[in-house]
Amino acid sequence: MGIPRLRAYTGPAFLSYGFRPFFFLGSLYAALSILLWLPMYAGELDAHSAFVAVDWHIHEMLFGYLPAIVTGFLLTAIPNWTGRLPVQGLPLLALVVLWLAGRAAVFVSADIGWEAAAVIDVSFLLAVAAAAAREIVAGRNWRNLKVLLPLAVLAGANGMFHFEAHLQGTSDIGRRLGMAAAIVLISLIGGRIIPSFTRNWLARENPGKLPAPFDRFDIASIAISALALGAWTFAPDNRASGMLMAVAAICQAWRLSRWAGERTSRDPLVLILHLAYAFVPVGLALVSASILLPAAVPAAAGLHALGTGAVGAMTLAVMTRATLGHTGRELKAGRGTSFIFVAVLLAGSLRILAAFVPSAAVIDMAGAAWVVAFAGFVLIHGTALTTPKAR
Repeated sequence: MGIPRLRAYTGPAFLSYGFRPFFFLGSLYAALSILLWLPMYAGELDAHSAFVAVDWHIHEMLFGYLPAIVTGFLLTAIPNWTGRLPVQGLPLLALVVLWLAGRAAVFVSADIGWEAAAVIDVSFLLAVAAAAAREIVAGRNWRNLKVLLPLAVLAGANGMFHFEAHLQGTSDIGRRLGMAAAIVLISLIGGRIIPSFTRNWLARENPGKLPAPFDRFDIASIAISALALGAWTFAPDNRASGMLMAVAAICQAWRLSRWAGERTSRDPLVLILHLAYAFVPVGLALVSASILLPAAVPAAAGLHALGTGAVGAMTLAVMTRATLGHTGRELKAGRGTSFIFVAVLLAGSLRILAAFVPSAAVIDMAGAAWVVAFAGFVLIHGTALTTPKAR
């Protein structure tokens, strides 16, 4: 007999699978945090956080929003990888409550103390890493253990972020290490799902050139990117770091070109994956340029290409596809879904532009596009996430 996909479960659909609460609440928080950040940036709102305003913004994107989406993805993917039953019900609720507690603790950390906030906040990623490791090891799915490394680095970066902000008044290495972990995760997971989904769609809808299979070049690209991101993390102004980032950008651009994305324009659900991943080589190239040509390229350009662009667009693309597929909906992007894809790509592009053309208006437009993308996701797909699977 095959392993059952779900154990007998009679609780709310919202807690029946990891992607449901974490995609819903993570997207809602992505929109809310930017609605709070814009008046903070303008000096019109002050949080009760021990972080300075810009650190609160960076932290909640890298260590608030992103871990929620990564958790939703892993708790959904691991049962498929291992054949084991998913985390659901009360254990899933405990993880959700821990994530929410982290968001609240960081927001009021000036009141409860930075130590308490750090312990509550960091414990979420540690709990997720432990749960993921247990399932992967129990399922003897050794090849997917590599996903845990960037997850552990992300947890470590979160702790470092808290310590640096307390000791120095602002974060430094922690923010870059968190971004590095995020991009390595995208390289690993994106390099797995983008060629696969593209191949499936092309074989059915547009026969011809198919994505290149995963090979040594992909391994080398990921390794070079990890090395470059590590060098940038600890030596952000060193010319050698800039050169490594340039090599990584070339490798990632070449890697993306091998996935036949130019042939997917008729399916927004596949095309968005390629467009989102394109922010990775663009971001790496801009970081490289900001090191080698600091007078011409501001550091914020590369950071926002990787953060708003790569992380934002890739997570929205993955959430949308996973939500449709795992709730029994047709894998097709309607007008609303296509609209939020355009919005998140616009947010990333405008935020890069704002680094070159400092303007409150451009930043506000980028923020508005981001809010539209993620609030739109909740409005369009919220019902699917909170109700039983369609038959």
